[in-house]
Amino acid sequence: MSDEEKSMTVSKEMDIEGTHVLYKLISDRSSKTLDYDYKRCVGCGICVRICPTKALELGPMKEIATGLDAPPVMMDLEKCTFCSMCVNFCPVNALEMRSEGDFPKEDQYPRLEQFVRMNEKCVPCSLCEATCPEDAIELEYTFPKKEDIAPLKENAEGEIEIDTDKCNLCGICARFCDAFLMLEKDPTATDPMPFEQLIIDEDNCDYCTLCQDICPEDAIKVKGEKPCEAPEVSGKVTVDDAKCTRCGWCDVVCPYDAVDMLKPFEGELMLVESHIQKCDAQGCHACFNICPSHLWYVPDDGKNIAAVDELCTYCGACINACPEDVMKVFRTKVNHTEIPESPWANEWKDAIGSLLTEERKHPDLSRTIEVENEPMKEHVDIEFPEVDKKMMEAVSIKMKLAKDALSDPRTRRTLNKGEGDDIHKAMKKMKDKGKL
Repeated sequence: MSDEEKSMTVSKEMDIEGTHVLYKLISDRSSKTLDYDYKRCVGCGICVRICPTKALELGPMKEIATGLDAPPVMMDLEKCTFCSMCVNFCPVNALEMRSEGDFPKEDQYPRLEQFVRMNEKCVPCSLCEATCPEDAIELEYTFPKKEDIAPLKENAEGEIEIDTDKCNLCGICARFCDAFLMLEKDPTATDPMPFEQLIIDEDNCDYCTLCQDICPEDAIKVKGEKPCEAPEVSGKVTVDDAKCTRCGWCDVVCPYDAVDMLKPFEGELMLVESHIQKCDAQGCHACFNICPSHLWYVPDDGKNIAAVDELCTYCGACINACPEDVMKVFRTKVNHTEIPESPWANEWKDAIGSLLTEERKHPDLSRTIEVENEPMKEHVDIEFPEVDKKMMEAVSIKMKLAKDALSDPRTRRTLNKGEGDDIHKAMKKMKDKGKL
């Protein structure tokens, strides 16, 4: 085999590191690693639908959604071509492709277009970070705290009051001064607000009036002595795209319309009235457990389930998880980057289109030669010949005599020499002695 032929040798491997399943395509010139984090995966099945080679298969989602620890998607490594379709269209970033070697640039392939960004209206405040169900938002305040510019003045006198009608619980005052405490609560789909009350600890307050100046809602009124100018509120909000599911909780709680968001899909979430009565809202919770938007809730009457539609990303994970087919998801648009003109452009268009039509085109196999299965042959009974018992006994005796004779070293030595006359003489002697 020439060096050039050797360089074309390709192998495939699979490895597991924690919650990551690593599928590898390796040659001496390049390598690709498809990294699948099965704990990040919600089992929406989008990758299964768009895969051009049917290399992916959805696992037992109903069991996984109710506690089974198993990968929601399984791969047939021999079928995978490492084309990146599954990676580029995973709405929760459970898949990553790493390449080494000479491959087409990534921008030659389309991908889902989705984002959450903070615009110039951002103050910033603490609400988006505190409410995010995926811990995907990080807030870093860059203005000084009160104790750094005006240490607490003991025995100061004054008055402080919070206008609860104006206060939006943004949390800026609590970041600035230890005299303010934010009473936290667990956010829910119907009430994603992470705080329920602002409390003042007047033992830590010297009525400096600085909090009054930094409050963006003019909700704090203070009577006291001002020691210096209040700092300007500043900071930076960072969204981790790998964690963010574009659920929109941050957008719902933001009081300043500071969140720009593009969801991966547009569509409609519907509950099937004929099936909803079968829903075990208290015992199942499969949709609760699997939904990346955390939009499901049980109404006050405790019956069935309900959803906050505006939080839905239309991924369809709930459909695969629900044992009673209670919900339906209809996609009307896939937001994605431009599909460049390339030899594989039509394949990508078909894949993206299948997310709306639920019909995936696959390679044309019409020219494949099909061979008819050969019919099973008719069973024929075979008649075995009749056995002569006396003859069989005689043969058994002769076989035993031959075995005994061959156990004699002199006989074996004669046979090994292979001289015809000597063998005949030896055989005659054995016969005369009754050994044959």
